[in-house]
Amino acid sequence: MQVAIKRLFAIMPLLFGLGFIAPLIAQTMAVWEWDAPLGLSRIALGLIVGGSWGLYATIRGRWI
Repeated sequence: MQVAIKRLFAIMPLLFGLGFIAPLIAQTMAVWEWDAPLGLSRIALGLIVGGSWGLYATIRGRWI
């Protein structure tokens, strides 16, 4: 159980990026009535940005 929790916490920034930041970006774009570039949907753009940022944070160990 301890190993499973350690592995979960190791990828927590990625999960946060996909599960919180991506919908937040999509909802913010919807409120401000912005369209996503390149014909993407708002959530697709949010998943790209949130997933990339979360992956960066997972690899580097920090958000900035």
